[in-house]
Amino acid sequence: MPSVQKTVLSNGISVITEEMPGVESCSLGIWVNAGSRNETREINGVSHFIEHLLFKGTSSRTALDISREIESVGGVLNAFTGREYTCFFAKILNKDLPRAADLLSDIFINSKFDSKEMEREKSVILQEIKMVEDTPDDLIHDLYAERFWQNHPLGWSILGPSETIKSMNRDSVLSYFRERYAPHSVFITAAGGLSHRKVLKLLKPLFGKLKSTPAPVKASAPVSEPGVKLIKKDLEQVHMCLGVPMPPQSHPDRYTIYLINTILGSGMSSRLFQEVREKRGLAYSVYTYLNLCRDAGTMVAYAGCDSAKFGEVSGLIMKEFERLGKDVSASELQGAKEQLKGGMLLGLETSENRMMKLARDEIYFGKPITVKDIVRDIDKVTLKGFKKSAKSLLCADKITAVAMGKVTPKKLPSGLKRLASKG
Repeated sequence: MPSVQKTVLSNGISVITEEMPGVESCSLGIWVNAGSRNETREINGVSHFIEHLLFKGTSSRTALDISREIESVGGVLNAFTGREYTCFFAKILNKDLPRAADLLSDIFINSKFDSKEMEREKSVILQEIKMVEDTPDDLIHDLYAERFWQNHPLGWSILGPSETIKSMNRDSVLSYFRERYAPHSVFITAAGGLSHRKVLKLLKPLFGKLKSTPAPVKASAPVSEPGVKLIKKDLEQVHMCLGVPMPPQSHPDRYTIYLINTILGSGMSSRLFQEVREKRGLAYSVYTYLNLCRDAGTMVAYAGCDSAKFGEVSGLIMKEFERLGKDVSASELQGAKEQLKGGMLLGLETSENRMMKLARDEIYFGKPITVKDIVRDIDKVTLKGFKKSAKSLLCADKITAVAMGKVTPKKLPSGLKRLASKG
């Protein structure tokens, strides 16, 4: 019998499990195929607001009851909101799976959305927004996304603007919840010391009773435009993001993209870390990351440096972008492959990460992708193919750059000055 199994309930909710023999814990996640990209300007931030509100009480549990029920058995209850999905999950000992299933179904199906609680939680979210605004090395990533995906919800803040949060009311929040958090958008993943049969027996009576509704129209695909945005702010450092478009998460060349990211800026042995921090001491923090979505993607390089070194650091990042398509050796590529495979395998030792991998596979591929297949496809990337992709994707003319701090256009390296002059 396969370790990963999937059953679709009569209302369309999928239940996907992975059995991990010998593991003492299990993780259960309720996933919604909706995030900030599904919002309108008028309710930007509502998905994240709902994430908070589902922990504020149901018809049978207070907010304190919800917290105590999982913590009393040493478990973890949490949630997060992304640009394309939202998740509510619990990690518990195997024996406490029924407790987690009952609790998660209760907060998802029976939350009260109490008006007084909503007003209190608005204050909490407003403080969360201020915390990000006071943390420039966090804020710069939101500012980059906004510039990269101009005028598209994918580039909007997940938290939403303060004024929008203040103006939200119970009717608008409930309307979005009923439209987006219906069976057509919901699926459930579980992994650990459990069986598919047991999980189905627990979840079918709880989630099978939800009525299916027509799915809303899918959001349009974003289009990115290269360019430069400088934000003057009295900061000790300049914080910058330089990025380029990438194919979506399900693209056949995704493993080449992962390897590009690994060599450029993933870890202390990466090219950017070595060139910018180790050899020149120009930055404490420098790295790259991928944001690959259903229909678009980007790879972003971040660095924080002294304002006087902004031009040098941004120039070095552009130089490494260009160099990657020319002088990668077979041994460097092989090392990146081993790093990528090792990091993946180590990460998948926990039930929580296995549960989340099941969800990502469902969201982006509609089926489980085995570890064996992933390892095979990483190993299939050739040096010739890698160089060709790197040269095509890391093109200077495709760069979007956003910097915040004591910055002026004259500090830009020549490549970015050309982009800035184009608007």
